[in-house]
Amino acid sequence: MHLRYSYRVYPTVGQRSALARTFGCARVVYNDALAMRKEARKGGLPHPRATDVQKQVITAAKKTAERAWLASVGVDPLIQSLRDLDTAYRNFFDSVSGKRQGRKVGLPRFKSKRDTRQSLRFTRNGFRIRGNGKLNLAKIGDVRVKWSRALPAEPTSVTVVLESSGRYYASFVVDVEPEILPRLDAEVGIDLGLTTYAVLSDGSVIDNPRFLRKAEKKLKAVQRELSRKAKGSKNRAKASRKVAKAHAKVADTRMDWLHKKTTSIIRETQAVYLEDLNVRGLSRGRLAKSVHDAGWSTFRRLLEEKAARYGRTVGIVNRAFPSSQLCSECGHRDGPKPLAIREWACTACGVVHDRDLNAARNILAAGQADRLNAPGGPVRPGVAIPLQAQPDERGTRLSDLTGTGGRTAGAGGAPALQGGVDVNLCPPCHGPCGGSRRCPWRR
Repeated sequence: MHLRYSYRVYPTVGQRSALARTFGCARVVYNDALAMRKEARKGGLPHPRATDVQKQVITAAKKTAERAWLASVGVDPLIQSLRDLDTAYRNFFDSVSGKRQGRKVGLPRFKSKRDTRQSLRFTRNGFRIRGNGKLNLAKIGDVRVKWSRALPAEPTSVTVVLESSGRYYASFVVDVEPEILPRLDAEVGIDLGLTTYAVLSDGSVIDNPRFLRKAEKKLKAVQRELSRKAKGSKNRAKASRKVAKAHAKVADTRMDWLHKKTTSIIRETQAVYLEDLNVRGLSRGRLAKSVHDAGWSTFRRLLEEKAARYGRTVGIVNRAFPSSQLCSECGHRDGPKPLAIREWACTACGVVHDRDLNAARNILAAGQADRLNAPGGPVRPGVAIPLQAQPDERGTRLSDLTGTGGRTAGAGGAPALQGGVDVNLCPPCHGPCGGSRRCPWRR
């Protein structure tokens, strides 16, 4: 699997100028290639091949007076810029054809020198790590790197990133093997929220840190200072960089917190179940700032990535599942409730529930039912799924019942069977809950 390791780099004044030239050249090559393909499409010509585009916008362009300055930078970042354009077109076509899942991807757009983020990618031929720890980039020189940790393997590529805050980063791509952690019995369901960030089915509560809300006072001050500067002046550029640094600090703090929480959850549990929240829709309402500050999508993405790396399981429960309406004790559906109600009593069994903890337990039960029943057949309520017996479970296979009929409950340690099906199974989900009242599908 491929991982990214990012480190701060500190180029000198001359190296920053060289990087700025390379940023500009890569942007021009990208825009020229995009214009060439747009002209071909407008004229009804076939899509130009990648080799033809490279020859025209790089090799031939260097020989012209208008693009002669392309020879002053390394060719590797220019070629990788064309690769990025190919990837953008491929993503667009896959999105239109339905091959690419998720949000629709549009056609590539022209890049601007005013973009707040600039990046360059170097392959093995364009960079090397010196013995003294410096990063050598083609036609840029040896750049000082702050190695916060060692690379686990030889990197295959490096991307140099310039953020709007003025910070430079080197992001290395490393191919590593998964680190499978010892198997555990613990499984949790997680209910995400805004009052409390997350409530786990085992009763644990993660408070919402609200990083953006806490930094609002400082952000307002620097943004007010920016609004008073004349447009196009150097003082406005300095104030803009100060605003970017303040936002970068909030983002870095949030990401560090998310990494620590997700790592702790993955290391302590074998399986994690989440609800498929409509974050995009929630971010359009009156709670948009709080939803963005929470970073639910990043939390889920980090859990899935770390689960794949460490041999854990992350299950996603459908957003239509009524986790807040079901009683986790008897399974009775008590109907929708406004968000102001944080505790409620089940009208069927009388148990008093904490809203978030009850939802987390229901998410755990639904996730386990989906995960354990999926190998044996559909999970749709009402569909009977015979239990797949283990080889060492004597008396539970159909061959053991030939001519003997169903066993009585408890005879020989075997469950009661009728026609080869365990009658103690939960009729709606046929899961391992054994027909208990905690089944999420039972009403």
